[in-house]
Amino acid sequence: MEERGATLVDVLETIKAGRSSEAKFGRIRYEMTFSCSGSWRGQYYLSKHLDVYCAIEGADIIVITVVVKYSQERIDGH
Repeated sequence: MEERGATLVDVLETIKAGRSSEAKFGRIRYEMTFSCSGSWRGQYYLSKHLDVYCAIEGADIIVITVVVKYSQERIDGH
């Protein structure tokens, strides 16, 4: 997660408040775009988009993978 630039707080916020949809293999995809206004690996970005893929097992949410995409576009309202 962290090597991709996502924090635990980002992932939890995406699961809690992000948009959800069905993914392959019965998994759930949560997505959310954050205003980040910072740099990642030497590039300056204004936002980052997280796709968090999870499996549900009983009452547990298991994070399978996190995909982070950076953009130089500003997020309206943030």
